Amino acid sequence: MATINRKEIVQALERLGQLARERGITIDLVLVGGALMVLVYEARESTRDVDAIILEPPQAEMVRELARVVSAERGWMDEWLNDGAKGYLVGLSSGPVVFSAPGIQVRRPATAQLLAMKLSAWRDDIDIADARRLLQEMSGSREDIWHAVEPYLVPGDELKAQYAFADLWETHNGDN
Repeated sequence: MATINRKEIVQALERLGQLARERGITIDLVLVGGALMVLVYEARESTRDVDAIILEPPQAEMVRELARVVSAERGWMDEWLNDGAKGYLVGLSSGPVVFSAPGIQVRRPATAQLLAMKLSAWRDDIDIADARRLLQEMSGSREDIWHAVEPYLVPGDELKAQYAFADLWETHNGDN
């Protein structure tokens, strides 16, 4: 499996929810990263994995176990559902539900937090394109948006994020 497209993400999440219901649990995830850009923002065709924070059940290993069942059924790598992104989150903002099926609910963080994650990473053209798409979702002045993003920046990456934001803003809006 090289990448996962929107249809495959939906099918895998639906199956994960079905497996959860069979075990009498409900899964609550917060989606971040590429899968969110594919599923919600339609910013690209596919992603390598599904980065998610597992909120429920509290025993995240239960969800990982069910995800391994899905990976075996689909012939995917075991880590298609990757909960390692929590190290890149500063707090967890509340965002809307973006996907729901029996046994599973998936939400996203606030757009400002997603943009902060992309600015803090700023590794490649994919991060830049994702950040550009997220900036389109936000309204306000340069200062307003920066102040909304700033609390979510990954510690140690603030200066890189500030320069990345300046470049992004100027490319998107000019010097305004």
